[in-house]
Amino acid sequence: MSEAIGAISSMATRELLAELAAAWRARTGEAVHVESVGGVDAARRLQAGEDFDVAVLASDAINRLAAAGAVLAGSKVDLVHSPVAVAVRAGDPVPDLGSEDALRRAVQAAATIGYSTGPSGTALLRLFERWGLAAELQPRLVQAPPGVPVGALVANGEAALGFQQLSELIHLEGIAVAGVLPPPVAIVTTFSGAVCAGSSRAEAARRLLAFMACPDADSAKRRQGMEPA
Repeated sequence: MSEAIGAISSMATRELLAELAAAWRARTGEAVHVESVGGVDAARRLQAGEDFDVAVLASDAINRLAAAGAVLAGSKVDLVHSPVAVAVRAGDPVPDLGSEDALRRAVQAAATIGYSTGPSGTALLRLFERWGLAAELQPRLVQAPPGVPVGALVANGEAALGFQQLSELIHLEGIAVAGVLPPPVAIVTTFSGAVCAGSSRAEAARRLLAFMACPDADSAKRRQGMEPA
């Protein structure tokens, strides 16, 4: 049996990649081992030359890795569009997210606000700055450590309101997902895959990425709270 294809990803695509890896093995007999960690940590490890065949990260992170020579130029494949959602602790009142004004009121009313170290967290802070609320909200912000779901902070009461990719919230216990951000301020991250520069199984990696991007994978993507790219 051939050696497993090794992949590294951020946490947002962990459940999806587990499902697709199982489907790929059933289809081809090839095993795929996926390690999902914080996106910042994944990028650092790839730049340090750790041995992986496939990387699945936010699109801009893949672009930076390609520029640094850590993934193969031209191998990038967009896989999913992943929206940011809002969560509250199970049993707490669910805020209205039907408009930008409603979301802003919910944010201003929250005692504490959880956000991630990933691209969704960066985009959220930019939104607060655009609203002119950055200074007001700063004392109430709680950043989840890399690899720790924001929903875990919501579930244990550290954050009253949590913002993260919907795919990272829908499987967590102890929280209720209020919904995604309304269209005027929606935060959607594209996650892409690429072949790692040091891969000894580049062709197998390309075949795997092609499968992950094909229509046969669409239903899994939607089950995991994302849309096909």
